[in-house]
Amino acid sequence: MRTLYVVTHPEATHHVEGIVGGWHDSQLTPVGVRAATSIAQALRARIPDGAEVELFTSDLQRTLRTADEVAELFGVKPIPDHRLREKSYGRAGGKPQEWLDRRFVPPPAVGERMDHDEGVEGSETKAEWARRIYAATDEILRNPCEHQIIVTHGGSLTFVVASWIKMPIESAGYASFRAPSGSITTLREDDFFHNRNVISLGDTRHLDSARTG
Repeated sequence: MRTLYVVTHPEATHHVEGIVGGWHDSQLTPVGVRAATSIAQALRARIPDGAEVELFTSDLQRTLRTADEVAELFGVKPIPDHRLREKSYGRAGGKPQEWLDRRFVPPPAVGERMDHDEGVEGSETKAEWARRIYAATDEILRNPCEHQIIVTHGGSLTFVVASWIKMPIESAGYASFRAPSGSITTLREDDFFHNRNVISLGDTRHLDSARTG
């Protein structure tokens, strides 16, 4: 039995400042730090003592800080991977959200969506974004570890889940698995059928104490 826990980092400075995240290297807010502690405690409660655990994380500050809280409770070292970053918004990263909103060209309802040009210089296409997340997730899943944790971003969660269920990349143009900041998504593969289940998506019950703390 393999269980993969996918964590979306909690509140970061770009959330409260109204600026574009992406590869902009924002940090957790004080609320986000408290939430990261709650995430770590929730994971610790779900994974048996003594079980082997692997921890992988995006290499941006907001995910590294979240992963550090988890690592401390499990006594493991996080493995940073730049492929687990959020989508790159190119020139828009770190700029006010309204700057991006004025220039963004949404994908068509019908037609080419994966290689669609969003109108922002340097921005990744959905295909480029998906390919790196798929590659990172597939590599992680080649490790025969019973409990694995990935700390990533809200947008990138979609492609972790899509990779998990083996959705072909060319079919992912309409895929969207939305999860709030600071959430935990639980994915499990059984040893008999080897079915890959989505046990829960975007669970945030553990954040109640962080909001009031």
